[in-house]
Amino acid sequence: MSLQKEIDDTRKEIRTDGYSMSIGEWISLYENNEVNIYPEFQRFFRWSDYQKSAFIESILLGIPIPPIFVSQRDDGVWDVVDGVQRLSTIYEFVGILNKNEEENNNDPVALQRTTYLPSLEGKKWDDPDDKENSLTQTQRLLIKRAKIAVNIVEKESDKMIKYELFQRLNTGGSVATHQEIRNCILLMLNKNLYKLIRSLADYESFKNCIALSDRLYEEQYDMELVLRFIILFDKDEQSIKKLGGDVNVFLTEKMREIAAKKDLDYDKIEKAFKKTFDVLNETTVDNSFKKYKPEQDRFLGGFLLSAFEVVALGIGYNYKNLPVNNKIPDIIKSIWSDETYKKRSGTGVRAESRLPYLVPLGREVFFNS
Repeated sequence: MSLQKEIDDTRKEIRTDGYSMSIGEWISLYENNEVNIYPEFQRFFRWSDYQKSAFIESILLGIPIPPIFVSQRDDGVWDVVDGVQRLSTIYEFVGILNKNEEENNNDPVALQRTTYLPSLEGKKWDDPDDKENSLTQTQRLLIKRAKIAVNIVEKESDKMIKYELFQRLNTGGSVATHQEIRNCILLMLNKNLYKLIRSLADYESFKNCIALSDRLYEEQYDMELVLRFIILFDKDEQSIKKLGGDVNVFLTEKMREIAAKKDLDYDKIEKAFKKTFDVLNETTVDNSFKKYKPEQDRFLGGFLLSAFEVVALGIGYNYKNLPVNNKIPDIIKSIWSDETYKKRSGTGVRAESRLPYLVPLGREVFFNS
């Protein structure tokens, strides 16, 4: 197929519209449940209080606001594809934002001092108990009459366009990590799979074994590890050998494929995952994915992804036919002297050069022959 034919065919799959709307109209849409900004997204898009205040300052000063991208559902409701933080900042300041229960706080939001409007410090939208520090009617109307354009991906478009658009708009330069973006896509695409991954990431045996830093937890790396397990633990080796390019692209593409499966075996995934980490929690706990030093007979350092790819994926693949528990520690120790592991797990070895060798190694060493 020629390039022009590909362009023409794909353009036909994307139906869009766009126009300018006042912030007052955006507020009305939200109050009438006609726009969905996904309350769960608030944990992934983390503007600071100063960034929020600077955004309100921009509106008051008449600085143009980038357009909001939405996808129109069959019921006419708009799902926000790009612009979650902008809209949620407005809704939070106005006092109508529906937050997660654990974050629910009904206190009026007070702004911070900003570069051009230092007198914004302490200002609220409209606090009946603190009129002195509330915006005036004139100032509130100035905000409500400000315009933010909307670009709409119409419901007739290819159903995967929304998720592709979300990923492209929110990856480059975003405060969200690759996994946080994937989590957002999952929430739109398959909420049940998202809930499964979240519940497995919270599984006590798993948490005991990975022993991640607070920063990695904040970046949702625990959920990325669960996703890696789901994608790879029973994947055929020929497909793994074809892995190429950016592993983040691979994980996102495979996640989307899995999320679209109508026959996805949730029960098998959960059983394999829990069996894997129950076994490790009963044997090596937080040493499961650390470097083993045979001369000291000790595990040292922190979590290593290459060890996870051999140990967790190897046990997961063989979860119905594993060696007895008391053999597991010795098998894990033996991996560190294996020539394949030593060659393929060093610093700088890319995923496409690592996984086709480490995954089969894990499957072999943990098979109960």
